[in-house]
Amino acid sequence: MEATVTVTPDQLPELLLHVAVVRPVFLWGAPGIGKSSLVRGFAEALGLDCVTLLGTQLAPEDLIGVPQIIENRSRFAPPEMIAREQPYCLFLDELNAAPAEVQKSFYSLILDRRVGAYELPAGSVVIGAGNRATDNALARPMASALVNRMVHVHLRADVDDWLKWAAGNGIHAWVIEYVMQRPDHLWAQPPKTEQPFSTPRGWHMLSDALHSYGDDIDDTTLAVLSSGILTAAHASGFRAFVKTVRHAYDLEVVVKGEAGWPRNPADRDLLYFLSEAFRARLVKELPASREHTSPGVKRFSLRAKTMLTELAEISVECAQLVIAADDDGLPVLPSWFLVEVTRDLPRLAARR
Repeated sequence: MEATVTVTPDQLPELLLHVAVVRPVFLWGAPGIGKSSLVRGFAEALGLDCVTLLGTQLAPEDLIGVPQIIENRSRFAPPEMIAREQPYCLFLDELNAAPAEVQKSFYSLILDRRVGAYELPAGSVVIGAGNRATDNALARPMASALVNRMVHVHLRADVDDWLKWAAGNGIHAWVIEYVMQRPDHLWAQPPKTEQPFSTPRGWHMLSDALHSYGDDIDDTTLAVLSSGILTAAHASGFRAFVKTVRHAYDLEVVVKGEAGWPRNPADRDLLYFLSEAFRARLVKELPASREHTSPGVKRFSLRAKTMLTELAEISVECAQLVIAADDDGLPVLPSWFLVEVTRDLPRLAARR
């Protein structure tokens, strides 16, 4: 199912508070963006136990129970984890990854809040969750009858929400600072092959590993961890960022002229990281029109052209990265700045 309207993690609890208490909700989202933890947190906020059933690990009899003979009549006895006397939150995780027979077993529970003769206690909530087929995750089609029994909500990763959560949950300072500088690296589209990719959950795992090793972790170990958790480009960028932290070598010292671009071939990952940070700073600080530039911005644009010249002497590829268009071929930097770059740096413009 494709998203038309999405919500952020901060928006979800309010929506669930008004909807999940009256109708079952199905939460769609990419792997690793926090669907399960958000549901558990919502249940805890309501003072409800959260009972999680994994669709991929269930058979129909696990839900409907087994028959018992009572007074010469058979009656299905639902499992103890479901048949509770007090209200609770029933979380059907990976529901759309379950086989069709298992999904059918949930029909009456989702619509009528009932399994056989057992009915969920008043005040219980039912929430399902699953990945989308476009996420290259295990996802089976849901029958229209099941789709129509739930309110569908699409969750997206949000950098501001995650950073606010990270600040209060002990996420390592390196991870927080890096995501602040590169918010586009918080989440990456799942690849079509079995490769690690960046997610909020992945950054949390990396944070836990960094806390375990301590800040004196060596670069080789950091490379193993980051490349085993994150997208390859993001892992390289994070390692370069850690170098800047350890050596107090950041973009600001280059902008001020207190240090030059790193020239050592061993620091090529650092050069790429600083180039990307330089590009992000140009996007942020250069106005769309030259007429609205302040004296300070004019000085910065002049310094930027000098920095581009110096960068091109070391790596034309990195300099091109700074002024490159976006994935759709549209310019990212202001046209007036690109015109000046073309005029003053013809070699770079020719290679652009």
